Formats: sequence, C-alpha cells, structure tokens
Amino acid sequence: MNISICQTPTELGKLAGKEGSILIREAIQNQGFANIILATGTSQFETLNQLLAEKDIDWSKVTVFHLDEYLGLPITHPASFRNYLMVRFFNHLPQLKAYFLIDGEVDPTAECARLGDLISKHPIDVAFVGIGENGHLAFNDPPADFDTELPYILVDLDHACRMQQFGEGWFPSLEAVPQQAISMSIQQILKSKAIICSVPDTRKAIAIKNCIEGPITPDHPASILQSHSHYTLFLDEGSPSLLSAH
Repeated sequence: MNISICQTPTELGKLAGKEGSILIREAIQNQGFANIILATGTSQFETLNQLLAEKDIDWSKVTVFHLDEYLGLPITHPASFRNYLMVRFFNHLPQLKAYFLIDGEVDPTAECARLGDLISKHPIDVAFVGIGENGHLAFNDPPADFDTELPYILVDLDHACRMQQFGEGWFPSLEAVPQQAISMSIQQILKSKAIICSVPDTRKAIAIKNCIEGPITPDHPASILQSHSHYTLFLDEGSPSLLSAH
C-alpha cells in the first residue's frame, strides 16, 4: 500500500487522476485496451476532472464499469450514479469502447447476473474507489461480505451510509434515501490489477484510521484493501488526521 497525503481535495484528485491515467495508458500500450472501474460521490469530483483533462488517453480503447447504484432510483434523479457519470464524465468524452451501467430500476437478481457475466469478460486494469464514513467499499456496508464470489450483489444500506448520502446533499431527507442498492462485491473489486483510492475530508478520518491502522475485518470493509498488492491511497489534510503517524 502506498499513501500520498495532499494539501487539498483538489490536489488529491489531480494526483489520483494522474496516477490512474498512467495505468490506463500502460494497459492500452501493453494489451491494446483498458478496462476500468469508476467510483462516484463527492470524493471523486476532482479525480474524474483530472481524467478528463488527460488528453492523450485513447478513450476509444477503454471500457468502463462502475461500483454501485441505488435500487429503484430513476436515472433522471440527481443522486443516481448513472446520472452522475453521464453528466460529469461520459458526456465530456469522445466515444468510449464501451460502458456498462448498473440499472437499479430492473429486477436486481437479473441485473446482477447480467453485469457479472459482462465483467467476467473484462478483467479490470484500474479501479477508482473511495471509502465511506462508515468504512464501506462501494456499497458494502459493515459487516461486509468478504467471501462471496458473485461480482455484483444486492445490499441493504445501513443508517450511517444513508445519513452520509443525505448529509452530502444528494437527497432532501433521510427518508428519501433508498434502503437498498446493487453493489460490486468486495472480491470483485480486489480482482482489479491496480486500485486508486481517493478519500478527502475530516469526516472520513475515523474510517481511515480503522481501515488503515486496524485489522482486516468486515466491520471496517475497506480494511480489505490492505491485502491488495497494488493499492494507492490518496488523502488530504483532514482524512488522515487521526492516524498515529500523522
């Protein structure tokens, strides 16, 4: 695990995006294509902006998956992660090779199977992820399922997770936050050749301490990233403030 501590969320995002772009270019150079996973949410704004600024990536050779989507939320809703990616990323790019979005408005069992089949044919070169205030990785809230080999699963969102989504302004009330989502599984995320993790903000400090300095445990889902061989963590001044070495 490599840790890079930055002065601001903007610097964090730029460095994460630059590191990810290097890995995307390397994959394209070595194999003729790149398969990537994109995260969403406020922690990813600057990382995605930096990827868009990297003009020499041949996006026509890039296939994109994403981590999660709320169950039952229409794509037109401002909190929809499909909407997020279309508005903030895909609409600003030339033609991608392909992108596969999670549809939370269809039967979740069938949708998990569809996506699982697709991602099994596209080994992931680079995964961009974040860590939630409750330590979740994607929408794998504690205690997370570390064992399932299913690539995508239906999950229940815990109170802390839903409070974070409300607190960040994505929903008008806690009651409006969906209680379930389709999420990429922990084991599927770990299959990525490289993982770029962006975590700004002091409100994530407890999660960072638990997931970096604590044991690997389903009670702190992102702690599993400690086991990955090519994992880079980008923090700002606030998020590592409780680390003993900070």
